[in-house]
Amino acid sequence: MSIKTHIFTASSLLALTAFSIVGCSGSTDSEKAASSESASSSNSEIVYKIGVIAKSNSNPVFQAAKNGAIAAGKRLSDDLDGASVEILWQTPPMEDAQVQAQYVEQLVSSGVDGIAISCTDANLLTGALKSAVDKGVIVVTFDSDAPESGRMAYYGVDDKQAGMEVMKQLAAQLDNEGKVAVLTGNPAATNLQARVNGVLEQAAEYDGIETPVVYSFMPETATEAAAKMQQVQSANPDITGWALVGGWPLYTDNALDGIYENAKIVSMDPLPLPLDYALKGQVQVLVGQPYFGWGEKSVEMIVDKLHFDRAPASEMVYADFDIVTTENAAEFAEGWKVWLGED
Repeated sequence: MSIKTHIFTASSLLALTAFSIVGCSGSTDSEKAASSESASSSNSEIVYKIGVIAKSNSNPVFQAAKNGAIAAGKRLSDDLDGASVEILWQTPPMEDAQVQAQYVEQLVSSGVDGIAISCTDANLLTGALKSAVDKGVIVVTFDSDAPESGRMAYYGVDDKQAGMEVMKQLAAQLDNEGKVAVLTGNPAATNLQARVNGVLEQAAEYDGIETPVVYSFMPETATEAAAKMQQVQSANPDITGWALVGGWPLYTDNALDGIYENAKIVSMDPLPLPLDYALKGQVQVLVGQPYFGWGEKSVEMIVDKLHFDRAPASEMVYADFDIVTTENAAEFAEGWKVWLGED
């Protein structure tokens, strides 16, 4: 599968005159200074204020989403006629659905026009998002959905299909037989639930693969994830394959010692550190998502609705996923230089 950088264009949006970025929680002083200067110099008649709430500032995938949102705002501010886009990044340091709900309420009170959010817990966030929608705020979810919230659209991969893809890739590595363990994080996250269901459904297609056992852990940190894998593998040395529906343990060094020698591993999320595991051959396949696009495409959809009253053709806007192996991991790593603002 070809490597993509997931950088989208806004062909439906014709125009802007200015751009301003206001960083909320997690913003640096330099970002705030730059945003103040941009805001004061704007002569636009309309300013679209869009809050962006990811799950955590500590996860690189959401830093990529942040940069995607900022890039979209800046580009659209150069292309729209008589309007500018102001991005307000409001994300907790670590995953906390209650804090996300508070941020939704604060952003609505401040008068935002749109909110893009990755939901840590849909059950806890649905009420706050419904209230925002009732007040006329355009809501788009990315990465992890809240389908009962009244949001306009969801953007990301089809999570069940992503889980199925992880299992397909793992089955190929195992020659369609073996004992598989599934690692997941927060059981309340709808995206993770769907991926696990996809793994289990796909695993049932192979007579030689035992019904996988699912292991969850909290909090979703690299340390907790690596410890869980080590504990399970030690207790079950006959495990021959791991399906990781998130790349958590791969965000730290030496997480797979004692595991990769005995089991094949396929994981979501080819982030910079997980790519090192692929390059070393300790992880056979990584399944990637549109991290930069989470922010970029969500902002584009919100602005398209605000400025042109155009909604997506479907409320489920699915992106392709990338398949990364040892052979193309170095090539894929180049995309992260763009997503993290290093290039």
